[in-house]
Amino acid sequence: MNATTLTSLARAGGCAAKYPAARLETLLAGLVPAVADDLLVGLDPADDAAVYRLDDERALVFTVDFFPPVVDDPRTYGTIAAVNALNDVLAMGGLPLLALSVTAFPEELPTEMLAELLAGAGEAVRTAGAILAGGHTIRDAEPKYGLAVVGTVHPRGIWSKGGARPGDALFLTKPLGTGLVLQAQRDGQAPHGALAAAVTAMTTLNREAADALRPFTPSAVTDVTGFGLLGHAYEVASRSGACLVLDGEALPALPGALELARAGLRTGGDRRNREYAGAHVVSTAAVEHEALAYDPQTAGGFLVALPAAKAVSLQATFVAAGLDLYRIGAVEAGGGVRIG
Repeated sequence: MNATTLTSLARAGGCAAKYPAARLETLLAGLVPAVADDLLVGLDPADDAAVYRLDDERALVFTVDFFPPVVDDPRTYGTIAAVNALNDVLAMGGLPLLALSVTAFPEELPTEMLAELLAGAGEAVRTAGAILAGGHTIRDAEPKYGLAVVGTVHPRGIWSKGGARPGDALFLTKPLGTGLVLQAQRDGQAPHGALAAAVTAMTTLNREAADALRPFTPSAVTDVTGFGLLGHAYEVASRSGACLVLDGEALPALPGALELARAGLRTGGDRRNREYAGAHVVSTAAVEHEALAYDPQTAGGFLVALPAAKAVSLQATFVAAGLDLYRIGAVEAGGGVRIG
């Protein structure tokens, strides 16, 4: 058995395998949050990671994230899964410190494949400035991999989903469309070069983007993953008590993604994301732009809300650093999300 069989063992790949957001919201509503003065971010409301204060200068950021394979090459799969988990800590303004592997792998597959997977993950962890210090592995017919990651952040430097304010500008730090491209690849319909571009995006850690953003004290930050841009925008809007207004034509797309959306390709994650956020989204956007905004992302970029007065300086900083940054809308008074 060889590496080309990895994705054939997965029922859904990457962040598209997430439990439906609407069901998760109902499930978490039944849990009683822990009462602790030092639990700065927990379930009420949930964010990209939990944060626990150690003292006035230090807090721990903790997350866990794992999913089935999105590509057949095990090393690339390990890198993507690790980047996706590490990005949760970065999205809170934190710096990754320590990671543990969470692994489920079929016994029938060669151990060399698992070794390659772990090597890819280890490289991503080192790039983040952290240490891969161990983990836990079980047997499973469907491969799954990810990380539990601990990082640190100053208690007054936490980035949350709940701080967007009217007058803020909205930015993305990566193009959209990984779900569409990966689905097309599974169907044998991916345009030439589309998968390579998607892999480049998914293996790019958000560390440099976070470092460039940190001096600007953003109002709100989240990483765009399985719930799609509109699902995560709805979370920012609801937690901030504001309306996020998106320009559909300004949304950056991976090569081939808009063409696939225009042709009618959709993922199962698209449907689940519409069930979650659709009632809170007013759309006058073109069909392909709306589909791009609902598309589930794997290891996506940041969605950032920042006072508009800082926008030009932020854009100049990203350009100087050779980093992508796309202005996609603004925050207004009200609630929910508008895209047109």
